[in-house]
This record gives sequence, structure tokens and C-alpha cells, in this order.
Amino acid sequence: MTDDQTALDVPATNSEPASALQPLRVWPPVVLLSGMLAARYLPKLIQDGPPQMWMVSAFGPLLCSVLLLLWWLLLSRASGWERLMGFVGVAIAVGLTLATIHPTMLGPAIMVRTIPMGMAGFAMGAILLGQQLSFRRTVLAVVLATLGFGYSTLLRSDGMWGNFALGLHWRWEPSAEDQMLTDRAAKPDVAAESLDVTDMETWLAEPESPAFRGVDRSGRYTGPLVFSDWAANEPEELWRIAVGPGWSSFSVAGNLLFTQEQRGENEAVVCLLADSGQEVWSHEILSRFDDPLGGPGPRATPAVAAGAIYALGGNGELMRLNAMTGELVWQTDLRKVAERDPPMWGFCSSPLVVGDTVIVHAGGTADKGTLAFETSTGELKWCAAAGEHSYSSPQLCRLHGEEFVAVLSDAGLNLLDPMTGAVALDYKWKHEGYRALQPQVINGDSILLPTGVGTGTRCIRVSKTDSGLQAAEIWTSRDLKSDFNDFVVFEGHLYGFDGAIFTCLDLATGKRTWKGGRYGKGQVLLLEASGLLLVASETGQLVLLKADPTAHQELATRQVLDGKTWNHPVVVGDRLFVRNSEQAACLRLPLEPPK
Repeated sequence: MTDDQTALDVPATNSEPASALQPLRVWPPVVLLSGMLAARYLPKLIQDGPPQMWMVSAFGPLLCSVLLLLWWLLLSRASGWERLMGFVGVAIAVGLTLATIHPTMLGPAIMVRTIPMGMAGFAMGAILLGQQLSFRRTVLAVVLATLGFGYSTLLRSDGMWGNFALGLHWRWEPSAEDQMLTDRAAKPDVAAESLDVTDMETWLAEPESPAFRGVDRSGRYTGPLVFSDWAANEPEELWRIAVGPGWSSFSVAGNLLFTQEQRGENEAVVCLLADSGQEVWSHEILSRFDDPLGGPGPRATPAVAAGAIYALGGNGELMRLNAMTGELVWQTDLRKVAERDPPMWGFCSSPLVVGDTVIVHAGGTADKGTLAFETSTGELKWCAAAGEHSYSSPQLCRLHGEEFVAVLSDAGLNLLDPMTGAVALDYKWKHEGYRALQPQVINGDSILLPTGVGTGTRCIRVSKTDSGLQAAEIWTSRDLKSDFNDFVVFEGHLYGFDGAIFTCLDLATGKRTWKGGRYGKGQVLLLEASGLLLVASETGQLVLLKADPTAHQELATRQVLDGKTWNHPVVVGDRLFVRNSEQAACLRLPLEPPK
């Protein structure tokens, strides 16, 4: 044996001779590595697993990583010197990684990617040389751990998908937002000709889709019959443009589209021409909301009312703009009014305009849960208590001939007087997570309350008594556990997403009639007159389904957008408007010929 080999076989201090080393106990890391792989990938293969399955995928690999470290320190049979050096080596590798990693890889990416890959590398090194009575096994384990941790320094993340998979890209590749900003600086895509004022006034007087999910937030289109045989007559793409990040949908008034997006450090409310996608105007403010799960950008959809645009940014800036010019009329900060920081995934409440009042959910303490402002001045008009967490939006509904503002939050459902904020109904149904979807009134006296992972959907009947409104549970179903992906109601049945799988429920009983079609965390729009369902899948694919309560019937598909698509589609006439955090497009849908 050479002197060099001897130097590798024993610690530099000679405090422990090689003869004192023992073979490593390697079956625990083999089991934990297998568990890490199972936790990461098995939940994706289970069609109808329990609602907590996402936690296995998100936290399972991290737990296995912690157990691998405990194995090394307590159960590996490594010498005391090896355990110390292995631990110190891993700690240094983690520190160097955190110091050099791309900012978008901090947060969940550390938990689900960086730490598991590094500890998997460490375990592999220990397993490969575990039977050698040499300090080389510790060196190899630390080297492989450093490579595993360091791999993350080559990547950036644009957030997570609905199944908690990271959207990863090479660090040196420009993001879609970077490319959009570069192209925009080189050649702004702004409408070349000024629009006729009379035309704009006409469009704004009667907007076809004035707010989030349409006139009544029900996600239904009541226009002409859509031709369902896309093989014979497929939708025609009219235009496609690059847009900044954001999960806003479109509001539509004639030839004007309104949406929100992120442009670098500025948040923008944008007006586009519906027939070309060219920009008419934009109003930008210095604000950037960014979370490691959803990514950057605003979440709400602007509302069009009486020639004005009402928009809410991710950090809580509520503003009124002139719909014709984009000029600011007033702006207020929900963080100050509600006395709270932005929620985990930002302020998401799409404004509701009722008469001279604009209403949003803010989730502040005491009576600062739901806020109503004067449309003319932006002054606070009234406020009412609500749950702290909601990614739903206030919604106007009619029950027993009266109008109420429905607010769904983690605490339950509130029905409020739209003019005063007086509480007509406070229905308690707490949910430990968040609620992100809209309640929906059915049969004039009942309300569907959608809830996400672990709880399901409830139907309540609201009755009018001498003492006010009262609510009673009709049914609660765990067959529809929508997260932030939507549902619609048609002819006595409910169609929506149970997790990531499309399903149909009987409205009378809450029982499932069928389940099929994996469209991720997509969105659905009801083409009511046609008896069709238009699904925008999470991967940007359009899927046309028959609204049939007896079976899942897929009629047509078409890939429309690239990248993660969580935004709600909008149909006006024969035009379909879709977007995500990278692109927006308009398609002409084929219509049934007149009879």
C-alpha cells in the first residue's frame, strides 16, 4: 500500500485507525431512497387517491431527507469522525447552494428538489462504498451530495403546477416575461389608429362579459350554438400575442378586452383590441407580487361598469380607471384599509360593482373582511366581517326575490346587503385551507358551496323567516373537491373538477354520476345553448365535452396555449379568448348553421 492510499484510508488526525471502521448499515438508506421515489411519483399515478395525497408528494421527499441525515448520525455505524465530517460537508454544500441559487428556487423548490437531490446523492455515495473500511466512502458521499445540491444552482423556477411539480428551466434561458419585455421595448404592439370615441362609448355601455366569469359569475355562455365537430370545421386562430405573468381572465366590451399582467417591476391593467390583440392603452403601477407556488403577477380580473374599469392588484392596490383612456381616477391600498399583509397567494378578489359601490374581499380582522367603496371617490362606504382566507370573489345573487352579495371564505358563507353591508346570513362552515371558487345559486333558494382539498362541496337551502334568512344543509359531497379549478351547473347536474379529474354530480343528491378526463387544474366554461362544456386544461389544451350526465364524452381537443394555464376562458359571440401567464390568443369558434 502506498503512502497516498494510506492517507485516504484514515483521518488526517490519525485519531481513528482504519481497523476501527465498520461496514455501514446500508439497508435504511436503500429503503428511504425507495420511499423518496415513491412519495414523489406514486401520487401522480393514483387516479382517485385521498385528498391528502398531494402532501405525500410535497413533503414526503423532504421527510426522507431528514431521516437519511438521522440515519447517518445515529444508525449508520460510521465512526464518530466520519459522522462529523459528513455532517459538516453536507452543511457546507447546503450553505454554498443557498448562497448561489437563483431566487426563484428558494422556498418550495428547496423542499421538493434541492434538499432531496442532495441527500439522495449523499445516500448513494454511502451505499456504493458502504462496505469499504475507508474514509473514501464519506468523501464520495459528500461529493455526490454537493453535486446533488449544486444541480439546483443551474435552474430557475416559474412556480409550481397544480400537482406540485416544479416548472423548471435552465437558469441562463430567458423567461417568457423577459422575452416579452425585450420584444415590447423593441417594437411596442400598440394600436396604430385611434379609436372612434362614439364606438368606444357604445361598446362600454353594454359590455358582453363585464366581469370575472361573466355577468353573474356563473361561468356560462348563452350565445349561439357552437358546432362540435372540430374535425370537420375546427376553430380558426385569429391572433396570438405575448403577455406578462398573471392569472387574470378577460372582461369584454365590444371590441375592447381588459385584463391584468406583470411587466417587470410594474403591474399593468391593459386594454386590447378584441379583433387584433393590439394594445389600446395600459396603466402601470410600481408593484410586483410574486409567490413561489403561483409565480408573479396579478390574480384578479378587471370589472367594466359605467365607462370605468375597476381592478385589484396582487399586493392590494384597488383602482378605478377611465375605460377609454386608462387614466387613473382613484386608487386605494387594501393593506392599509384592511390592516393586513397580502394573503399567501396575493389579493385575488375580482371587484364586484353594484350601483355606486365596488366590493372586494380583503380578509382583514374584525369588520374589515369585505370592503365596499364609493365608485366615484374610492372612499370606504361600508365593511363587514368575513373569513381571513378567500381566493373567491364577492358575487351578486338573488334569493327569494332579493339581491345579496355572497362572500365565500374559510369561515363559511356571508350574505350581505349590497348597499349597507348588513349581514343577512352568516353560515358557518369552517375550512382549514382556503376557498377559491364562486358559490352558485340554484333553484332560486339553494346555494352550492365549493371547497377544496379535504372537505368537498355542500348544498344548502336558504329559507326566509320572520327573523331573517336561515340555511339548512341538503347534502355534502366529497365527490367534488375542487381546488381553484372551476365548476358549472347544467340541467340538474354539476360538472367540474374533483382534484384534477373531471366529474359530474347529481344536484339533487350530490352523488357522482361519472368521473373521467385528467385535465389538471384547468377551468371549464358552459356553452349553455349547445349543451357543451369547454375545458381549458392546465397544459393549455382546449377540450370540448358533451354535457351528458350519463358518461364522460370527449368530442374534440386542440392545443392552444403553451405553458401552465390557470386562467378562465371567455366566449363572446363566436370569439373565444384564452390566456395564461405567457400568451393570449383569440379563436373563432365554428357555429351551427342556421336552420
